[in-house]
Amino acid sequence: MGRTMTQQIEVDAARAPPVLDIPVGEPTEGFDRWLHAQLGHATRGVSPSALLLAYVDWLSHLALSPAKQAELVHKAWRKALRLALYLAHATSPEAPCCIEPLPQDRRFADPAWHQWPFNLISQSFLLTQQWWHNATTGVRGVSKHHEEVVTFITRQLLDLCSPSNFVATNPLVLQRTLSTLGANLAQGAGHWWDDWERLKAGRPSAGSEAWGVGGNLATTPGKVVLRNSLVELIQYTPTTPKVHPEPILIVPAWIMKYYVLDLSPHDSLIRYLVDQGHTVFCVSWKNPGEAERDYGMEDYLRMGLYDALDAVGAIVPKRRVHAVGYCLGGTLLAIGAAAMARDGDDRLASLTLLAAQTDFTEPGEIALFIDDSEVAFLEDIMFDRGYLASDQMAGAFQILRSNDLIWSRGVRDYLMGERAPMTDLMAWNQDATRMPYRMHAQYLKRLFLRNDLAAARFRVAGKPVALGDVHVPVFCLGTETDHVAPWRSVYKLHVLTDTELTFVLTSGGHNVGVVSPPGHPHRHYRVRTRAADGKYIDPDLYLAQAEAKPGSWWPEWQRWLASRSGRLVTPPAVGAAAQGYAVLADAPGQYVLMR
Repeated sequence: MGRTMTQQIEVDAARAPPVLDIPVGEPTEGFDRWLHAQLGHATRGVSPSALLLAYVDWLSHLALSPAKQAELVHKAWRKALRLALYLAHATSPEAPCCIEPLPQDRRFADPAWHQWPFNLISQSFLLTQQWWHNATTGVRGVSKHHEEVVTFITRQLLDLCSPSNFVATNPLVLQRTLSTLGANLAQGAGHWWDDWERLKAGRPSAGSEAWGVGGNLATTPGKVVLRNSLVELIQYTPTTPKVHPEPILIVPAWIMKYYVLDLSPHDSLIRYLVDQGHTVFCVSWKNPGEAERDYGMEDYLRMGLYDALDAVGAIVPKRRVHAVGYCLGGTLLAIGAAAMARDGDDRLASLTLLAAQTDFTEPGEIALFIDDSEVAFLEDIMFDRGYLASDQMAGAFQILRSNDLIWSRGVRDYLMGERAPMTDLMAWNQDATRMPYRMHAQYLKRLFLRNDLAAARFRVAGKPVALGDVHVPVFCLGTETDHVAPWRSVYKLHVLTDTELTFVLTSGGHNVGVVSPPGHPHRHYRVRTRAADGKYIDPDLYLAQAEAKPGSWWPEWQRWLASRSGRLVTPPAVGAAAQGYAVLADAPGQYVLMR
């Protein structure tokens, strides 16, 4: 029987949430949780105990390792000797460096850094940075996680002191200051004050005003055909006279606004799919607040994926669905697909996972912020407010890429007095979302800490699910420089399934690699398909055997979808009023506008 919007929301409200599987603790713990929440505001959500444990582990083992101490003293003397020998020739611009920066470190790439005395300053810094890496790694007995934490935090502290961050030791800033008679510093002070006011007022960064949802972002025409208390479902208007019969359902991550896949028209993956003759639906998550604090993973699965599938099935009946998940949306989709396969639900025609992890044993640098101490600390912060604030999540990702997102930007904006133009992707990145207490705690515990999905322990409706039960074709995308879902971690899906799996590795990072329209310069990708029950090859062998192809991966994926679809048909109607899925609003809907 069909449902109206009001009836749907009433049904959602009437559904009793499952028993909370997160221990609430004794009443006497209330003060401790409150204290941790207050500390969390000052530490940006980082647990002081987690940092202390890491450094105690490292220092105590280093203190009991006299041979390692002697090795570090020896390395310090050798680096001092190398610098002294370099000093004898440092006044010559042609003098060879005694140490080269890492490939991803662009701070000292300009030729001005090869001039005296800035070459000596930069070389001293790089040698010091290298010594500290030697000091924080290879200490016998230190846990791998603590070693990574200490190395990472030490590197952040060193980056804070980088000579590129100061007027007197940065030749480019000095040149600009002399040529403008200090106008760059005055302009930079104005930028700093503007950014401070925006931060205190909770407003997005300068330049974001040029971009607006429904104006020049998220402009692909469509209609909202479902709204419950967690999602809106958008059905996009066809632009071709005939369409592929199998619809596409996109499930984005709930930690981001969905329109990362519908940016300005040229950068819109959704518009591209519609123009290629696909009927496209996309989930738009509500930005949760305190009222949604007890929504858990199963609520997101039920109201996000299953309710959307019901709507797609009513609007495009008797057709299987190409399901697409991005980032955490892909993880959720993989869980849902495994549960559907377990229960004999065959509504999926294929599965596409974009930069989505299913095994969390090697989740990349984000794991630095996830251990038992950190999760308990985050639980207390979220318990106090009912959600994890968007600025805390954004802050964690900024720290992971501090050279690009903090220090280099600070030099450009505040010392050089410049502002980088705001792009559509940068504007979207300013539009962050929150995460409810229960869901995020479950996600961190079940997936990051316990790795339940990969171990076939993750329960849906009280029963475990296994990715090995999924037998529809899978298209899996990894991105080369992803710091959120490293491609080698994404690649582990090969081990968890034996279905036909096409793995594509594309240039770029977690977002730029996915938002990669045709015609964009300097893009490439690799593709290889493992047949159902085919032999496993490891990531290194894949990298060696899969030839790099120039261009965007979008056409490759579209051809993959088309080859698994039927003959073209007349586009379906928008909505299915008889089934309770009438048009509720124009795209992009209401939930994407919620702050």
